[in-house]
Amino acid sequence: MYDVYGIGNALVDSEYEVADSFLESNHYQKGSMTLVDAQQRADLIVALEEKQNRHKTKLSGGGSAANTMVIIAQLGGKAFYSCKVANDSTGDFFVKDLDEAGVATNLKSNRESGITGECISMISPDAERTLMTHLGISESLSTADLNPSALEKSSYLYIEGYLVSSPTGLEAALAAQSIAKKAGVAVSLTLSDMAMVENFRAEFDALIDQGVDLLFCNEDEARIWTQTNNREDMARKLGQSVGSYALTCGGDGAYVAAPNQQPGFIEASKKDPLDTTGAGDIFAGTLLYHLVNGKTIAAAAQYAHQAAAILVQQFGARLENEDISKLKQLA
Repeated sequence: MYDVYGIGNALVDSEYEVADSFLESNHYQKGSMTLVDAQQRADLIVALEEKQNRHKTKLSGGGSAANTMVIIAQLGGKAFYSCKVANDSTGDFFVKDLDEAGVATNLKSNRESGITGECISMISPDAERTLMTHLGISESLSTADLNPSALEKSSYLYIEGYLVSSPTGLEAALAAQSIAKKAGVAVSLTLSDMAMVENFRAEFDALIDQGVDLLFCNEDEARIWTQTNNREDMARKLGQSVGSYALTCGGDGAYVAAPNQQPGFIEASKKDPLDTTGAGDIFAGTLLYHLVNGKTIAAAAQYAHQAAAILVQQFGARLENEDISKLKQLA
């Protein structure tokens, strides 16, 4: 029924262009994601809009796994997304956004009162994004938000690594993983962020110990996970933990490997990025789509590089319809 069943935090993204000095003066770790409470989020908005005279460049539906499900649907695949939003206007925006993108969800009815999660994405001049996330009601995502029937009829499960920061989110991820394993559905996992890897190693261990068929990570995340700075050593150590993996190395390319296969490096075409927000999400979604449709992991990575290269040359974490048309022509 579905190519990929995703589970993750539902967020609405607000993007701002900032100077490096703003990040430094506020002691924000550039390129990472930091969880904040409602008051910290409000204070940041004041600092950006009133003190720095910065304004949103874009408001869009977001959340890492949601971005991945959207690109799968845009390419012509079938995606289902389990998440949690509140019965508020921001939640309405999120539900409508995914519905228009053609992604099936568990959000059709019975949304609870509360605040839908939001992410402030600060884009520095070198196109790096620094994320400040208020999870809102998404923090309470649980096993009740799963749709076992849809998951059992999917080719892949895709678990967003950010879920490890929430006890109920981790429980839901482990439950989804268990359902997938019993139904013969391949399990994919993304490490999501270097701060997540650094602070929630035990939680990631629990997921990997239960069995991961395909792991997505970038070089920073892999460096922390493998405790090595050498790319080839990172790739080798990843292969000892999971069946397949895709280790992205920015604009250089990615190491990929299937089970019992030596890692291969798939080069990417060099681009001058404007905004790297969502590049990993789009890479993962494009790769999964092509794997489901019979491509090798090496060939799928080449298509994934093309999608990410288009994305980083514009603001926002998702591709427009004309971009999708270009990708389909390349395939």
